[in-house]
Amino acid sequence: MNILTISDLHGRTVWREADLTLYDKVIFLGDYTDSYVVDDETIYTNLYDIIQLKRKSPKKFVLLIGNHDAQYLHFPHYSCSGFRSWAQPSLSNLFAKYDSLFQVAYQQGAYVFTHAGITNQWLKHAQLKTGMDATVVQPDYDLAGFLNAMHRQPLQIRNLLFEVGPKRGGYDAHSGPVWADRSETKKDYLTGFEQIVGHTPVDDFTTVRGKSGSITYTDVLQTKTAFYEITIPD
Repeated sequence: MNILTISDLHGRTVWREADLTLYDKVIFLGDYTDSYVVDDETIYTNLYDIIQLKRKSPKKFVLLIGNHDAQYLHFPHYSCSGFRSWAQPSLSNLFAKYDSLFQVAYQQGAYVFTHAGITNQWLKHAQLKTGMDATVVQPDYDLAGFLNAMHRQPLQIRNLLFEVGPKRGGYDAHSGPVWADRSETKKDYLTGFEQIVGHTPVDDFTTVRGKSGSITYTDVLQTKTAFYEITIPD
C-alpha cells in the first residue's frame, strides 16, 4: 500500500500540488485550521474541499484531528493558541456537520498515524483510566480502534485524548496523541509500532528508531513543501 501523509496545513493549499492519484491512501495528519498568515475564507474553503475528498472517496482519504481542530470540533473545550473566536461559529458548524469523517488515529498493521504521537506512559495511563483494555500492546493490537473508541465516549473519557503535559504548557502528567510534544515522544515512543506524526515542526522528515519501534516527524511545511510517503506491504 502506497501512502501519502499531509501534515499541519494550517490553511495552506499546497496539498493540491500533490498527485493524489498515485497513492492508495492519503492521510491528513490534522491541524487544518488556525494560521498567522492565511485568511479565514481560505482556511474554511480549504477544509471544506478536503472534506469533499473524503466524502467522495471515504476509503482512500483519512482525516485525523489536530489540536488546532479540536477547539472548533469540540468547542468550547480544548482551547489552544491561534484560536479565532470570530471564525469559530462557521468552523464549528462545518466540523459538526461532518464530524463522523474525522478520527484520532489510523492504523495499517504495525504502522500507526496520529497528529502528535503516542507514548508508552500515556497509553498505560489511558488504559488504566478507561478500563477498556488492559492487555499487553502488541503490533497486531488494534490501537487505532482503541483511540477512536475513546473519542466516541463521554467527556470524562474523551478528555484523555486531549491531555496536555508540561512540555506543551499544560498540567497533565502526560500529553495525549493530539498534543504530545516531540521531546516526549522521541524518548518514549510506543513499543512495537512504527508511528508517523505531525504537530511538532521539523526542518526535514526525521525518524527516531530503536530496537522496539520508531516515530517519524513530518511537519515540515513551515520550511518547504513536502509530504511524507511510505509503502507498507499488504
